[in-house]
Amino acid sequence: MKLTIIAVGKLKEKYLKEGIAEYAKRLGRFCDLEIMEVEDEPAPDHISPAQEEQIKGREADKIMKKVKDGTLLILLDVKGEKLDSEALAKKMKSFFVTGHSHLTFVIGGSLGLGTQLLKAANLRLSMSDLTFPHQLVRLMLVEQVFRAFKIINGETYHK
Repeated sequence: MKLTIIAVGKLKEKYLKEGIAEYAKRLGRFCDLEIMEVEDEPAPDHISPAQEEQIKGREADKIMKKVKDGTLLILLDVKGEKLDSEALAKKMKSFFVTGHSHLTFVIGGSLGLGTQLLKAANLRLSMSDLTFPHQLVRLMLVEQVFRAFKIINGETYHK
């Protein structure tokens, strides 16, 4: 199994880096994890809808250049499907048993995801109706993926 996370923006907080590194280590027995960053585009404070679309488009272009052929593309999107941990594990397992051995999760920038990404997605996944900092979402995602692998493998994990 190969798992890639592509995120817009640089991870800055030490405690988040340490948490992600811990879950990356734990995930090592289940999959090959790669985390990639793409530079976020500067956005003015008072942005027009057209400027917003241009910025999301430029970020989407950078992301798409990192997406490998043959991967199953999962976008973290506030308007996406909401799954609990067991349902995420079931969904991931269904991808694996149907021959998708490489999953790519994408965490977009502060403005959201560009149209070309939305069209290319195999799954749009919402973490919550709440709003979280993009950097924190990375930690939440690796934890949930670790939890999903534990569930898939019939192992216990706290609820």
